[in-house]
Amino acid sequence: MKLRAAGLLDLARIEEMHRSADKSLNEAEPPAARLWSLLSSTLSAFLPLSQETLIYVAEVGGKVVGYVQASGQQRGLEVTRPKVLQVLNLQVAEGSDSDEVAPALVEHLCNQALERGVHRLFVRLPERDALLPVFRLRGFRQYATEVVVYAEKPSHRLAASPEGARQVRRGDGRRLYQLYRKVTPQGVSQLEAPTYRDWRALHGEWTGRLAPRGSNKEEVVVDRVELVGWVKVERSSGARPSTLSFLAMPERPLPEELVDLGLSLLVNTDAPAWSSLRHYDSHMIDALRGRGFSVLLTQLLLVKELAVRVPVREKGLVPSYG
Repeated sequence: MKLRAAGLLDLARIEEMHRSADKSLNEAEPPAARLWSLLSSTLSAFLPLSQETLIYVAEVGGKVVGYVQASGQQRGLEVTRPKVLQVLNLQVAEGSDSDEVAPALVEHLCNQALERGVHRLFVRLPERDALLPVFRLRGFRQYATEVVVYAEKPSHRLAASPEGARQVRRGDGRRLYQLYRKVTPQGVSQLEAPTYRDWRALHGEWTGRLAPRGSNKEEVVVDRVELVGWVKVERSSGARPSTLSFLAMPERPLPEELVDLGLSLLVNTDAPAWSSLRHYDSHMIDALRGRGFSVLLTQLLLVKELAVRVPVREKGLVPSYG
């Protein structure tokens, strides 16, 4: 078996494998699989200008039998390579030995990423996914659990906006990062975004930039001297459900108020909606479940440290409640 970087001539074969996997999901037709196919990055994300994408293939007898894809965001306009990559796809062709091909692809990706100066590899997988042992046996460890909640017809409530609610403004980025650090366990934040620059690279859309007029996205924060809540709504487009994203201090009734605020921004659409939250966002999960959402999928978030680095505490951004 030969492992190598994918070339342009391999894209047709990779696309064929990708479509075959989507077809098998659609034939099974469980709701979780349908939504998971929407959450996963597709081949339309190949080689975007704002990202660095690595694609490696496994070849047997001159035929591509599997591929792995990882991508990372660059820091703003910097030309340096990203230090963190997300594994987006790992697929083995039907009829090939998955127990041999998949581990070899993951091992090759880790080695190549380390040579390129990458510090960490992240991957998210549904629990009980067949590929989970492949990553665990190659040094990936779980650091968080993600819960996807979903509603075909979200129940809208005519509730007053929480005190201090306003549209996101330019310059809210650092205050949003402070909120992220307050509501995220230190073990998770030190892995994902130990500094503001890392956080911006990981969550480039959470930088306080104003959405263009007519945009299907809307962001609102709850400002009470410091930011205590944030909600972003991405209205449905085509077959995709509407998306709700939250950051909130665990202070009642703020979670319920934020959910009502987010749903009120979807009042003009009848599309289904979903939200992806972490295990430590139980207050937000409970608030959504109380408004017609149900748990659709649980994902495990895994990380592998390729290079050890000493964490640096960022002054003025020490997590604290109150």
